[in-house]
Amino acid sequence: MRRRVASALSVLALGAAFSLFSTPAEGAAPAQAYRVRGLEPGQELLLDRAGAVITDVDEGAVYVQARPDQAAKLRKQGLKVDDMSAATLAATFGPVDPGYTDYSETKAEVSRLVGLYPTLASQQVIGKSYEGKDIVALKISDNVGVDESEPEMLFTANQHAREHLTVEMALYLANMLLNDYGSDPAITKIVDNREIWIVPMVNPDGAQYDVDSGDYLMWRKNRQPNSGSTEIGTDLNRNWGYKWGCCAGSSGVKSKDTYRGSAAFSAKETQVIRDFVLSRRVGGTQQITEHLDIHTYSQLVLWPFGYTTSTVVGPMTADAYAALRAIGTEMADLNGYWPGQASGLYIADGIINDWMWADQKIFSFTFEMYPKRSDLFEQFYPPASVIPAQTSRNRQALIRLAQYADCPYRSVSKENTYCPVADDYTLTVPGATYVVAQGGTVSTTIAATKTTGANQLVSLTATGAPAGMTPIFGLGSIPTDGSAQAISFSTAATTTPGEYTIVVRGEGTAGTVRTAPVTVMVTGSAACQGSNATDVAIPDDGTAVTSSLTIAGCGSLASPMANAAARLEVHIAHTNIGDLQLRLVGPGGAVLIHDRDGADMNNIDKIYTLDLSSQVADGTWSLEATDLESGATGKIDSWTLTLK
Repeated sequence: MRRRVASALSVLALGAAFSLFSTPAEGAAPAQAYRVRGLEPGQELLLDRAGAVITDVDEGAVYVQARPDQAAKLRKQGLKVDDMSAATLAATFGPVDPGYTDYSETKAEVSRLVGLYPTLASQQVIGKSYEGKDIVALKISDNVGVDESEPEMLFTANQHAREHLTVEMALYLANMLLNDYGSDPAITKIVDNREIWIVPMVNPDGAQYDVDSGDYLMWRKNRQPNSGSTEIGTDLNRNWGYKWGCCAGSSGVKSKDTYRGSAAFSAKETQVIRDFVLSRRVGGTQQITEHLDIHTYSQLVLWPFGYTTSTVVGPMTADAYAALRAIGTEMADLNGYWPGQASGLYIADGIINDWMWADQKIFSFTFEMYPKRSDLFEQFYPPASVIPAQTSRNRQALIRLAQYADCPYRSVSKENTYCPVADDYTLTVPGATYVVAQGGTVSTTIAATKTTGANQLVSLTATGAPAGMTPIFGLGSIPTDGSAQAISFSTAATTTPGEYTIVVRGEGTAGTVRTAPVTVMVTGSAACQGSNATDVAIPDDGTAVTSSLTIAGCGSLASPMANAAARLEVHIAHTNIGDLQLRLVGPGGAVLIHDRDGADMNNIDKIYTLDLSSQVADGTWSLEATDLESGATGKIDSWTLTLK
């Protein structure tokens, strides 16, 4: 779980303004635990005036002891106050849903798959948890019994005990790769050319403890005792060795959910995963190229670093960050999550993604799964009925990640620099931007030029073309002799104007994959496009605001309607876009385009493709923004609408 931290930290900084410990008045109702969210900078004294006593600032929220009447005062101030008493939590989360897979069932499912697919799957116990439970890794590859010289991928799930949906995601991935091998060409190619490791339950002690009583316990940590304390457990995803405890992104208090442990890798389970990763170094070279850690919730795709908001810092190069961002954004486009750097939520130090990249140069990502909203009562324990939809929605994103495992730098067309091979070539398209009018065709050339090794034929495909645009190759396969071959881009009259990056992908007969990006600008009638760059403040009180523009002369008697692939470019500056709901309101009605996605991330700079074919083009169009939560501020910067 991820939640904003800025305002909460300001509370801690002002701790001298009021006592952290006080004695309730004689005869008053007993105080109990509450979680306070939505506190804005400058509102810290509201807690003191209500009589609430701060006990902790953690995960971007403020935890207090208060009487029910004091909690009611805070709610009247517009703050979100969650009852965190043990009785309330037990009543809220209720009995364990039998539709989820527990520890013994997870082991049984792994064994079942190995039994069904003995030539494709194997399992090994890579270590033991603190309580002695097996931490099992499932290996999937076409020659599973052989350690081949193929790119390796690692998937980890359930570092946090209560995030049971992550186990289902890991098992879905395993079933997808094995069940669809031989029938799905993309899956078959991945299994034939990758070695995939899946650890579906990193924290078996904590996961089982969370369900053993029959009621969910909201348990996050492992079950390893802490010396000199009765408090149990370490947050595994604050126990990793890179920047451990560096930056106020974890807790040193043993009772807290984000307790980082007594030292980096003090937890048995992080030691097990670390040692397994180190064991995959062959001749000093790490064989694992990509890693995905699976969490809930917020529906996000994240990449390093979590300990700092800086991008290119320490061992992170500009090209590496660009590749992480490119792959993360592609996956988010495919699964409907929101992409961003891990620290965009809040500072978190000692996390797995940071160690994977900084220590091992593994391209490491996190999925924060369903749900996207941060309601206390739905976040970690959604009903098992959501499992099929919420796991299968990640299918294409997982395939895309696997396709980059041989060279993640290919995502930014840097494969020739970082991933040289014996039989290599470059793929080039001359020029910068090619301009074509709607309904027209623009032509250029493409060349494959051998750089090392043997000549080969290169088959060409292209991705990224908008609706109505067709890339046309003069030859389906071209030689690597450097000769210029024809390529053109044909557009339909309905192709939406805009600038598009088309990625031409070449795959040689020797298996070498190289890419060449091509920028194509499609032009259309200026009458069908409008922009508004006047700032509009978005109030933090649930009031909708609008920014409007008028389209005139775009429609005609023969074609009065907007396009089925209209293009909406939005730029909004906001400190928590997970609070926002955006609608495009046209002459024929409203279209919801953003519904509190990207919990705790900043700013929207995004191009949306919308089906507006049911709306008349000419008329007034408005971008409507509503901030549905407290504690964040922002404004509409600008937006551009292209109807056809």
